[in-house]
Amino acid sequence: MAAYVIDSVLFRDQFGTAEMRDIFSDETTVQRWLDVESALAKVQEEMGIIPKAAAREIQAKAKVENIDLVELKAEMDRTSHPIVPLLRAMKKACAGDAGEYIHWGATTQDIVDTGTILQIRDALAVVENHMRAVHQNVRDLAKKYRDVTMVGRSHGQQALPITFGFKAAVWAEEMRRNIERVQQMRPRVLVGQFSGAVGTLAALDDNGIEVQERLFKELGLGCPAITWHVSRDAIAELACVLSICANTAGKIAHEIYSLQKTETAELEEPFATGKVGSSTMPHKRNPPACETVIALARLVRGLVPSAIESVMAEHERDKVVLQMERELIPRLFSMTDAALKKIAAVTAGLSVRTQNMERNLYVQNGLLLSEAVMMKLGETLGRQEAHEIVYRICMDVFEKGGSLKDALMADPEVASRLNEADIDAMLDPHAYTGKAGVFVDRVVQQSAG
Repeated sequence: MAAYVIDSVLFRDQFGTAEMRDIFSDETTVQRWLDVESALAKVQEEMGIIPKAAAREIQAKAKVENIDLVELKAEMDRTSHPIVPLLRAMKKACAGDAGEYIHWGATTQDIVDTGTILQIRDALAVVENHMRAVHQNVRDLAKKYRDVTMVGRSHGQQALPITFGFKAAVWAEEMRRNIERVQQMRPRVLVGQFSGAVGTLAALDDNGIEVQERLFKELGLGCPAITWHVSRDAIAELACVLSICANTAGKIAHEIYSLQKTETAELEEPFATGKVGSSTMPHKRNPPACETVIALARLVRGLVPSAIESVMAEHERDKVVLQMERELIPRLFSMTDAALKKIAAVTAGLSVRTQNMERNLYVQNGLLLSEAVMMKLGETLGRQEAHEIVYRICMDVFEKGGSLKDALMADPEVASRLNEADIDAMLDPHAYTGKAGVFVDRVVQQSAG
């Protein structure tokens, strides 16, 4: 029975994805260890270090289906060791004395670390695919709604007009940068580990460097300049970058969540008949997908300190950090990928309520355009004096009601400088979106292809 949400039959698709469960499953974990052992045997056979027949037998039997995982687990518990039981199981599975040549010159952490990196490589490909889907979705929203005017908000209050395309373009550019971050960190993260007991490759004498280089070429991983047994900075970077990616998803989800509130109602996450908002209030149309993404982003962010803590590893080997990473990395990827996959679905089917965006432009009776009025008056009065006048008028409208237009026309200092046509033009929200469209075009062009 599963006791944690990532593996729960009930909750696993809220907190993870099928792809990540497969990548970090027990079966795949053991297979990646065997992949490293198999590649090592192949390289060492080619170099004449171990017999050809032994290497071929190791490669043939390095399949997880040849390992009894229940027995392996029992031996791991008995020995308090992950790889020795595997080596014993492989010796048992291999014909003749082939099993004597497995793991030649390696140490446990070499196999565990490199196996983990192979899993990370697979996991990053999945995550990046979902990131690209999100990026494409919000980029399409930016193009489609380039010129649809809506309220821009600061400090939770109406500020100035923008376009919904502009808002979506901000999301798109942030996701593009995140994709770039993932790509840029790959050479630092996807590096193999084969260094021997304390990182010096002493057991292989003069063959150590060549075995190391050929092994990582065989596995398609980078070759480190020196062991990283106790240098976990790349894993810490991985956690930081994935947290940024998850929190971009969380930011988009939170914005949709906020703009779905009944009083605003400008956006809504995808809805289909049968989706229930409440067990007691039949009218409710809640944003559960967005709420889950926000929660996932917060959980992923909480993993970063543990990853940073692992940078402080001790001496030449430190199992404490390995134990932390064994728990941390699958959770990091599962929750990040779940957040990205969910926000990809949300942005693909997002309901954009343009009529409500239009309605909300006028709920403050013109106050949304106070800056436009101030800047126009500033041409003759100076900016500071214009600000004082418009501030006084706006605060009066805010407290007493009425419209900004009427208040401006009733003010002698304003009326002597601006006529009704001037004021009407300044209070048109569609005419005061600045270069929003130009910025959208920039983002769309920059991210083309």
